[in-house]
Amino acid sequence: MSIIYVVVLSYIKPLEEVDSHISEHVEWLKQGYSDGVFLASGRRIPRNGGVILAKSDSIESLKARLSQDPFQKLKIANADIIPFDSSMSAPLLENIF
Repeated sequence: MSIIYVVVLSYIKPLEEVDSHISEHVEWLKQGYSDGVFLASGRRIPRNGGVILAKSDSIESLKARLSQDPFQKLKIANADIIPFDSSMSAPLLENIF
């Protein structure tokens, strides 16, 4: 059974460095969507990081995927992983949880 995770990325490098690697990060995100792991993602407001909503069979497999993110490899952002057990959801989301 898949678990939902909220991944909170916090930039630890200047935005100039973030921006210089954003296209690589976006390509990595696209692969996560293609593989059916990522459900939503976007920038935090204010722009000090990002958030990824993910579905994975284990935290270990999600950590392995996150380790391939260029932002992780280049130490541009820290990633905090929050497991999430949905007890209620809108009908639109029933098949996700």
